[in-house]
Amino acid sequence: MASFVTEVLASSGKLEKEDLSGKISKMSRKVEYTKEEVCDTINKRYNEFLPCLQGSEELMGQVDELSKEIDTLKTCIDSEVQENIHVAMAEYAKLKQQLEKNTMIISMLGHLKEFHSAMEDFNKAVLEKKYVSAAEQLQRAKASVESLKDWKSSELPLLRALSSELTVQRENFIYILGDEWKRLAIWKLPSSKEPADLKSFLKVELNLSHGSSKNEEQKPPDLLCRVLQALAVQGDLQHKIKLFSQILLKNMLKPLVMYPSLSVKVTEQDDATSLALQCLEESSEERSTPSQVYSKLILVLKTLHSNLLDVSIGDKKLSAVLGELIWEEISQCIIHECLLYSIPTNSSQLEKYNTVIKETEEFEKSLKEMQYLHGDSTDLLKYARDVNCHFASKKCKDVIVAARKLMTSKMHNTVKITPNTNVTLPKLPVPSSEVRVSQEARKEEVMLDNVKQLAAGTLSLPACRISESVQQLMELVLNTLCEAVGSSPQCALQLFFTVRNIFQLFYDVVPTYHKESLLKFPHLAAIQHNNCMYLAHHLLTLGHQFRPHLPPPLSEGIATFVDMVPGFRKLGAQCFLTQLNVQRAELLERLSTARNFSNLDDEENYIAASKAVRQVIHQLKQLGTVWQDVLPVSIYCKAMGSLLNTAITEVISKIMMLEDISSEDGEHLHTLCQTIIEEGPLVFIPLAEENKNKKYQEEVPIYVKKWITFKELVIVLRANLQEIVNRWAEGKGPLAMEFSSSEMKSLIRALFQNTERRAIALTKIK
Repeated sequence: MASFVTEVLASSGKLEKEDLSGKISKMSRKVEYTKEEVCDTINKRYNEFLPCLQGSEELMGQVDELSKEIDTLKTCIDSEVQENIHVAMAEYAKLKQQLEKNTMIISMLGHLKEFHSAMEDFNKAVLEKKYVSAAEQLQRAKASVESLKDWKSSELPLLRALSSELTVQRENFIYILGDEWKRLAIWKLPSSKEPADLKSFLKVELNLSHGSSKNEEQKPPDLLCRVLQALAVQGDLQHKIKLFSQILLKNMLKPLVMYPSLSVKVTEQDDATSLALQCLEESSEERSTPSQVYSKLILVLKTLHSNLLDVSIGDKKLSAVLGELIWEEISQCIIHECLLYSIPTNSSQLEKYNTVIKETEEFEKSLKEMQYLHGDSTDLLKYARDVNCHFASKKCKDVIVAARKLMTSKMHNTVKITPNTNVTLPKLPVPSSEVRVSQEARKEEVMLDNVKQLAAGTLSLPACRISESVQQLMELVLNTLCEAVGSSPQCALQLFFTVRNIFQLFYDVVPTYHKESLLKFPHLAAIQHNNCMYLAHHLLTLGHQFRPHLPPPLSEGIATFVDMVPGFRKLGAQCFLTQLNVQRAELLERLSTARNFSNLDDEENYIAASKAVRQVIHQLKQLGTVWQDVLPVSIYCKAMGSLLNTAITEVISKIMMLEDISSEDGEHLHTLCQTIIEEGPLVFIPLAEENKNKKYQEEVPIYVKKWITFKELVIVLRANLQEIVNRWAEGKGPLAMEFSSSEMKSLIRALFQNTERRAIALTKIK
């Protein structure tokens, strides 16, 4: 049984675990002892057959008593002991919470101490100009404030005060660093109101103060390094360098590229280095050469590197930071303001451009040594090396601009083209494939000596006048194709298709740009006709002349212009036909004032008809004066014949419509028509230099379809009935060839009165 003290403690709920352990141990010993006795008894009972019934009963009683004690102990554990465990756990949790709160308070006090210590060290470092240490202490204080913010139970008023103090000190520190930076790198710039020209850039100067004498290694002074590193720690260096790079680009680097006469002067002193822009002498060159630009930029960047930028910020140099900010913009400036204008305009100068490529390589190599640049390939060097493509592009652009200028120039300045006028082709290399052919051709020359040759003027352009600008345009085309002959395949393709674009541009631009003039001035319409025919003539053979000398794939058959020939011929013909229609309309309008050539016995009617005829003759003579020296002879004769035919056709029509022609009217009509017969052919008289061929005036009927008809009508106007019947000759005479029987009968009725003789004559007209 449990002792009295044990029972009291158990009932009070404060049984110690040591008592439980002792009780359990004692109970375990009793269990072992009982187990041994039970085993021994069973052994004796079944193995030794000893009569021990009485002992067995006593043992059973002990077992029952032991079982009761075990149940009692189990009940004690399940009730009082379990309850005591929950109470202990609650006490332990409370103690743990108290411990954590104490730990948090101690940590907060540590952060406060750290903040105070950092701020004290910061102020001390600033006074001693140890800016890097000051920046680090400020970062330390910032970390302490950030740590305090993580505790939700922090005192908010205190936290606000610390944050405010940190902000104030950081701004003051940045101001101090900025002030130091301004004293170490001082810009002198022109007023923003001044125009950005050469004169204003002469006021630009950059002074780099050392703060103390520089060492022998020519590196930035210690104070500058401390300022820059402190700015980097504070995260404000990138902003400062960006502003510095913008001023440097705008006021020093770009002007040095753009103005050939501008140079930089570097002045070294013990306590400062200055860079100032100066103009030594006015340069006659519009653009700087690449070597000039590179040398000026290297001088500026090298001076900045040795006095300002040779400082390591983290894992990179400050020169690398500046290089990343300025390189793209300054390289594009060099390309567009310098390299672009250094591209040769002639393929023979391309070899000399290798010097520029080497200078560009050396320039970039120097920048890489100072760590302004990283990497192997840049846009600047790539541009310089792609000189063939840029040459082709520049050449094509210049050619198109020159061609357009010629197309929009005045057309009336002309030159004479004769069958003996040849376009001078530059000497082209003989293709290897033609060497064998030429050798075989020499062998056949002897055989061809006795063969009748074609005339010298065969397939030549007839004598005419073309615009001087078109002749210059053709020379431009030939020069461009000659450039393509010695060029790379890509360059040759660009140049070849640029030539095709020139012709297409002419086809589109000239008729539109000169539209009003071509309609208003017959002279220009004739010149435009000749221009188109001249270009079409050369388009026939241009591809064949150059194809063997061009690189593939042009030499394989695509170098041709023949497809453009019909378009140019049609363009020239349409232009001239349009002008002919205008002239026809004017002729018909003048003849419309002749009052239908009726009642010419009236003086007013005769004067009106005579004036109309004189105006027609005058218009034809004027056109003859304008066109005769311009158009080829055959085209001129066809054009004048067509217009004269229009006039006499209208006159014939008006006369044939008359129902009554008196003898006096007939005489007047004969006079007017005779004027046309006498003066009309004069427009076909050849020029002085063409007197060797006077047949054009004799061949008027060839170009004027109604000429014979008109002459027969004039004869009829003064003939008697018998003469008319004789010229009719029963439908076989010249009169019958030009008029129908009904027309002639109508004309006889109008000319003669109704008599028996007229009736007889009419019966013979059939």
